[in-house]
Amino acid sequence: MMVETRRLWASIALVVGTVLTVVSPVKADNPIVQHIYTADPAPLVHNGRVYLYTGHDEDGSTWFTMKEWRVWSSADTVNWTDHGSPLNIASFSWAKQDAWAGQAVERNGKFYWYVPVVTKATGRPAIGVAVADSPTGPFRDAIGRPLVENGEIDPSVMIDDDGQAYLYWGNPNLSYVRLNADMTSYSGGITRIPLTTAGFGTRTGDPNRPTLYEEGPWVYKRNGLYYNVFAAKCCSEFIAYSTSPGPTGPWTYRGTVMATQGSSFTNHPGIIDFKGSSYFFYHNGALPGGGGFTRSVAVEKFTYNADGTIPSLTMTTAGPPAADTLNPYARQEAETIAWGNGIETEASSEGGMNVGYINNGDNIKVKNVAFGNGASTFTARVASTVAGSSVEVRSGSPTGTLAGRCTVPSTGGWQAWTTVTCPVSGLTGTRDLYLRFSGGSGYLLNMNWWQFSGGSSS
Repeated sequence: MMVETRRLWASIALVVGTVLTVVSPVKADNPIVQHIYTADPAPLVHNGRVYLYTGHDEDGSTWFTMKEWRVWSSADTVNWTDHGSPLNIASFSWAKQDAWAGQAVERNGKFYWYVPVVTKATGRPAIGVAVADSPTGPFRDAIGRPLVENGEIDPSVMIDDDGQAYLYWGNPNLSYVRLNADMTSYSGGITRIPLTTAGFGTRTGDPNRPTLYEEGPWVYKRNGLYYNVFAAKCCSEFIAYSTSPGPTGPWTYRGTVMATQGSSFTNHPGIIDFKGSSYFFYHNGALPGGGGFTRSVAVEKFTYNADGTIPSLTMTTAGPPAADTLNPYARQEAETIAWGNGIETEASSEGGMNVGYINNGDNIKVKNVAFGNGASTFTARVASTVAGSSVEVRSGSPTGTLAGRCTVPSTGGWQAWTTVTCPVSGLTGTRDLYLRFSGGSGYLLNMNWWQFSGGSSS
C-alpha cells in the first residue's frame, strides 16, 4: 500500500509539483537552506544548538530520489551551518536505495540516527540505526543489519522520563517498539497502534484508510502530555496531531497544525523547544525549481495555547526572529548562512565544509550580527586559482553600504588556503551582514571561515 501511495503522489506531482514560489533573496529567510534541496526535517536540541537532520532531494528529481542525509546546526534559528553529509545509503552495506525521513536522538553521550532504507535482501523498506560520538557525525551503521523491518517508513524516536525509549514509524500503518537502553535493539514484538477515527481523525473517500493518518509521525512529550504530529491525508498532505496521556495511547485527535499549502504535495513535521520558544519545522517547494520532489525545509516560531494545544500555523517566507545574536569576533564558518545567493558548499581540506563555486555577484547573508561598538578589521580564510577577486563586506543588502573589501590573490589551488585581512568601518550595533563576492568571469574563490576584530559584541 505504501508503494501505491507513492505512485499516487507521482501522478499528483505532474500537476502540483510544478508550482513555483519565488522567494525574495533579500528579505526572506525561509526556506532555511537555499543551495541544495532538503526535506523531512528532524530537529535535535543539544548544548545550546539546534541540530537539524534532513534528507537531500537531488536536483531535477522526478521521484523521491534521495541518496544521503545532511546535518545543519544553528544557535539562533536563522543562521544555519552546513555540516555536510555524515550518513548515506552506502553507510549501510545491506541497503540499496531511498535515504528517506529519519530522526536522531542523543543518549549517554552518543547520537543515534534512525532512518528508513530499502534492503537489498527483500526489496522492502526497513529501519536502520546509525551511531556517532558527535551530533554532526561521522555516523556508522550500529548493528550491520536492519533494526526492524515490516515494509514501512518514517521512524520517530522518543525517550520518556523514565528512560524507556520508543521507536514509532509507519505508512500506511502506525507501529512502535520499545527500544532497549542500548538504543540498537528492542524488547518484545512490533505493536500496531489502532488507527481509529477518534484517535486520528476521519478521512473520506478512501475505504482502505478511514483515518487522516498518512505518515511521518513526530512523537514527543511536553508538560506531561504526549503529542503525535503527523502528515495527514495524501494528497496533498497537511499536518495534523493527536495527544495521549501515555506513550502508547489511547490517542485523541486534536486537529490541524498546518493546512495544505505550498508547492509540495508532501509535508513532514518536527517540533522542539529552544531558548524559551517553540519551533515547528516543515518542508515545502518554495525554492526556484522546487516542487513535490525538490523540497526545502523551513521553520516557524509558535506559542502553545494555554491548554497545551497547538495553534494553526501558516508557511511564511520571513521565518522566525533570531533567537540570539551572532558574535562576529569569534571565528565563524563561511558555511554559516541565513541566506545564500549563487554559492555552493563542499568538503574542505582543512576539515568541515567551505563555501565554493562562487561567481561574480554571489553573496551570503548572516543575520543579527552583534558588532557592538564597531569592528576595525575583517579576516577571511580563502583559496583561489585566479587573481583579482575580492570579498566585499556590506550591510543592509548585497549592494548596501560598503564597509570594506578584501582582495583575494591566486593561491595556486581551490584547497590551497591563505588568510587575507582588510580594514572595515561603519559596522556598529546589531545588523545583518552581507559578504558579496566580486571579480571577473568564472569561479572566483573559496572561503572557509571569517572573523572580525577591533571591537566587542557587547
